[in-house]
Amino acid sequence: MNALRSLSLLATLALALPALAAPNEAVTKPVKTVVQSVRYNKDDLALKQLANEEQGRFLLGEDWDKGTPAQRQEFTKLFNSLFAKIAFPKVRENFKNLASITYEDPAVEGTKAKVKSTIVIEHPVKKQEMKLQYSLAQDKGAWKVVDVAVLGDSMLTGIRDDQVRPIMKQGGWDHLLELMRKKEAELTAKK
Repeated sequence: MNALRSLSLLATLALALPALAAPNEAVTKPVKTVVQSVRYNKDDLALKQLANEEQGRFLLGEDWDKGTPAQRQEFTKLFNSLFAKIAFPKVRENFKNLASITYEDPAVEGTKAKVKSTIVIEHPVKKQEMKLQYSLAQDKGAWKVVDVAVLGDSMLTGIRDDQVRPIMKQGGWDHLLELMRKKEAELTAKK
């Protein structure tokens, strides 16, 4: 009888383990999708994994709510396009010598999560190891990537402090969108 009970307990645990692992996979999947999509030149798929509104709120702070829905929508569209045209090619260049990527279990707190990863690049001359931390947020029940920090430096913080804030101080939403449109046209013409 004890053996039967022990066997039953083991069977129950074995069936429960995949269910326990599922939440971790739900959090890490968008990160892995972004990384692999960028690596294999599937930028549209990578962009679908981003938490656009959360990024906009972070980048523009209190100015996000001052923008009209049309301005926020255009900002998101332009930001995604510019990000894909500027950042993704640099990432792809590094990934040409990718040796491995390992992901740690996510740290989840409510609707926010962090996923750490280690990327090993085998350059022809030297081996490089980069520690990244992805910030995620739940968006309509799905996890989306908000930001990535490399060696503790947040990508969004750099963009906000070096570019968005100074532009907003110069001329607000109209000036920001005008400059983003110009940069988008310039990058599109270079293709």
